[in-house]
Amino acid sequence: MESQKKRILIIEDDHHIAEGLELNLAIQGYEVVVAADGVDGLNKWKAVGPDLVILDIMLPGIDGLSILQSIRLEDERLPILILSAKGDPDDRIKGLAFGVDDYLAKPFNLEELLLRVERLLKRGQWNHENQAPAPSSFDAYAFGENRIDFKTNTAICRQGKITLTEQESKVLKLFIANRGQPLSRDQLLQIGWGYSRKTSTRTVDNFIVRFRKYFEPEPRNPIYFKSLRSVGYLFDHPE
Repeated sequence: MESQKKRILIIEDDHHIAEGLELNLAIQGYEVVVAADGVDGLNKWKAVGPDLVILDIMLPGIDGLSILQSIRLEDERLPILILSAKGDPDDRIKGLAFGVDDYLAKPFNLEELLLRVERLLKRGQWNHENQAPAPSSFDAYAFGENRIDFKTNTAICRQGKITLTEQESKVLKLFIANRGQPLSRDQLLQIGWGYSRKTSTRTVDNFIVRFRKYFEPEPRNPIYFKSLRSVGYLFDHPE
């Protein structure tokens, strides 16, 4: 019986590059899905469950590094290849820090890209077939008197044992992954919710109020989830 085709998601706003990639990957026998902006890219990632993502950095709506971080909060093993005109070492370092598997600068050699795609897919398949699920970086976390179990989406806090929503867990993971680093409302919306910069909402502020109610000894005088005027929020705590 013929094996199921591997599905590749291309998130690329350059129509000519996306079209060329789609054609050549289809010729290689892959099923290809294309998204032309960051918001659509995140939506299609959730909808189609690709085996690999080819991701541009400079995208309308939500940038590629924010998409990368958003995916990694939920899936640490999905192979992701950044394909970008930004060859700056800082961008490569950020991509690697956020969990990218491979990085190829534009302009690129098509044969090299196809070989990299094949290698990433084989490695991903091998990991899936031959290894037990790896412990997640976010299985559990503790700060102060608080204990969070991300496997069950529960927490022990000042209110006792509570059940967290999927979205609360995702935003908490985002804060933990960026402990000690300021996060703007735009960053939180893009990475945590998949919204574009143009979205105007107080959702972030409402979540912070909720987290303070759960986890702060004195919600009106927060020591963990701190507001930074004109910046956003910062999560931190002593070791």
